[in-house]
Amino acid sequence: MKPGLHLKTADTIVFIGDSITDAERHRQAYKPLGFGYVHFAGNLLLAKRPELNLAIVNTGVSGDTLRDLEHRWERDCIAHRPNIVSVLVGINDVWQLTMEPSLAQTAANASQYEVTYGELLSRTRNQYDCQFVLMEPFMFCRDRYNAVFVALMPYVEVVRGLAAKYNAVLVPLQQRIDQQIAEIPPEKWSPDMVHPYLWAHAWIALRWLEAAGL
Repeated sequence: MKPGLHLKTADTIVFIGDSITDAERHRQAYKPLGFGYVHFAGNLLLAKRPELNLAIVNTGVSGDTLRDLEHRWERDCIAHRPNIVSVLVGINDVWQLTMEPSLAQTAANASQYEVTYGELLSRTRNQYDCQFVLMEPFMFCRDRYNAVFVALMPYVEVVRGLAAKYNAVLVPLQQRIDQQIAEIPPEKWSPDMVHPYLWAHAWIALRWLEAAGL
């Protein structure tokens, strides 16, 4: 049986990750959830279950690698006493190691990514009996030989494995994109194969809610 989210009154849901989660959440026009998938998923949740008085928190930071996330995990995740933690991270690790190795001081290779990611999940669950939503890092890419895409695949596999290990909800973004990319070309999803257009953020939010059983 696939895990789904079980919501309770006054639950706090923390979304943490990089720029795709951040989505300019600090700009006045987009406070507090940003303009991206967190905005869509969070507000749809509030609209569907207003009686639960859920708290939706976005702590995404543009440019973050997993190690950057690790350094601020206590402040930006644990301190919110989360009941549900949703994580999307990895593409910056891959990009730096593949395209900017001289600048990749905080990037984790796939093995380091697995160990550190798992430690964050363990630490959080040891403090709070929380639920996890793990989102596959992704690219909108048709070229199976693209260097960044090839390098990303081990990270996607790590997230799948961690979701199974921690009985987390898995949002299979790369899998679903791969199913649709032949029909909807990359330039329709994103200007750079990574950062989604607004409709694609909404699409990601729908996949999040679908995976969570909400």
